[in-house]
Parts: sequence; C-alpha cells; structure tokens
Amino acid sequence: MKSPSSEYLLSNCLYFTASRFARQMEKLADEAFSSMDIPPSYAYLIITINDYPGISQKELCKKLTIAPSTSTRFIDKLVKKKFVERRPDGKHIMIYLTEEGASLCNKIYESLNNIYLRHSEILEKNHSEQLIQLLHEASKLMEKNNR
Repeated sequence: MKSPSSEYLLSNCLYFTASRFARQMEKLADEAFSSMDIPPSYAYLIITINDYPGISQKELCKKLTIAPSTSTRFIDKLVKKKFVERRPDGKHIMIYLTEEGASLCNKIYESLNNIYLRHSEILEKNHSEQLIQLLHEASKLMEKNNR
C-alpha cells in the first residue's frame, strides 16, 4: 500500500486543518486584545464569572470545558492582577470579579465583537456563522464520545 502524499494529508486531515485554523483565529484574537492587560483566553473566564458571580471552580470548568488545572492557573493569574477574588463559602471557594475585573467586561465584549467582525469579513458572514455552528456541534460530539 502506498502512503498518501503530505499534500493530500495536509488538505484532508481534520487535526491539521483545525490546528491551522486555530492559529489563524489566535492571530485575530491577539490583535483584538492587544490593548488589554489579559490574553484572549482569560476573557471567557472573566465574562463567565461576570454572568455567574460566586461560581465554583468546578462549575466554571464545566461551562468553559477546561481542566481544573487550567482554571487554577487562570484564576491564580487573575487574582494576582486583582481582577478576580476567591471567597470561602462553607466548604467551597466561590469565584467573584473585583471592581477592576468587572470594569474589563465592556472592553472584552468590544474585543470579542472585533474578532467576530473580522472573521465574518474574511470568511463572509453566512459562511462564518455556519462554521461556528458546525464546530460547536462537532465539539459537543467529540466531548460526548471522548469521556
């Protein structure tokens, strides 16, 4: 059996294609967040805590589909920057935004909107929205089957 060419593999491999696309999206996100004091990945944590003040770390991990070790690292950095605080509640530690953290939310939403506008322009809005929906559905299926 002859091995497929690298050209064939690079254009037909979901792993490679998704990684390539993720790198391009990362560039757009870095541009959109260049004026902020946080990387784009932290923004989702902040806006989720804003929507769910007093959220537990476990629930935050579930909503963002991230590992507890990742959330600990993110929360630690945001605590250090005084954007987030941990407060004990019985046996649990709850996560809250500080006033400084809450003040970032409008800028975060603006930056996320800039990412959306940019990829909608590049990919054309209809194509972009279809891709978001397909990737969301695919991610849910992968999570369901990789447990």
